[in-house]
Amino acid sequence: MRPSPHVQEPRHDAPYGATAAQRGSRAPRRRRQVVAGTALLALLAGGVLADRVTAARAQSRTAEAFQDGMGTPKRPTVHVGGFPVLTQLAEGSLRHVDITADDIPARGSARPLPVTRLSVRLDGLKTSGPADEARAGSVTASAFLSYEDLSDALGLDLSPGDAPGRIDATAGLPLVGDIAVSTALSAADGNRIAFTDVRVTQGRLMPPARALLDKALAEPLPLPNIPDGLRLRSVTTTEKGITARFTGKAVTFRPDSTTA
Repeated sequence: MRPSPHVQEPRHDAPYGATAAQRGSRAPRRRRQVVAGTALLALLAGGVLADRVTAARAQSRTAEAFQDGMGTPKRPTVHVGGFPVLTQLAEGSLRHVDITADDIPARGSARPLPVTRLSVRLDGLKTSGPADEARAGSVTASAFLSYEDLSDALGLDLSPGDAPGRIDATAGLPLVGDIAVSTALSAADGNRIAFTDVRVTQGRLMPPARALLDKALAEPLPLPNIPDGLRLRSVTTTEKGITARFTGKAVTFRPDSTTA
């Protein structure tokens, strides 16, 4: 009698590396990870948005205080540096603030001279205090004065000189004709620009011309509307005007803080 063949039961092997139970548990885990990741991104995005809104408010408040203090015709541009701003506000001080203001008017000066553009870097700006004040631990600033505004203030026609740090000044007088001089610029005490080493480059220095030049250049020119606490460090010339650079500690910008 021939033996019956061996019958094997069908095999259902699990895929390599995973059991059926493991395969069934992966989908919910992945969904939970996606949900958690999405929630985290939403939280981060919400935090960044809240911080940017806070930064915008701080910039607006600083711009308003600066405008009120300096009397500018339009709101200056303000940028609050550092992230997050919320943490800085909680500490009561903004680390870095950059302000750019145009057309700062001259007030109370015998030779009125507006500041064409004032760029200010404030470090450690206090976030408490009166709404019309901005107080900073340290400040660096540059004031740009156009030749046009300088000419109006001095009564001379000013233009770039033939060497760095020098400008040309021209005046026309009846019967005498044009007189032109070259003068060097330097920083003087009291936030003033001094005119030194005056040289005649055209015409004769007759008494009327000498009187006009003495009136314009003999005394240093005060820089108006520069806040107390800022000290003039240097004066440089450009093709379009003069740049005066300042530094200061514990500076407060407010309506009565100008030296003009």
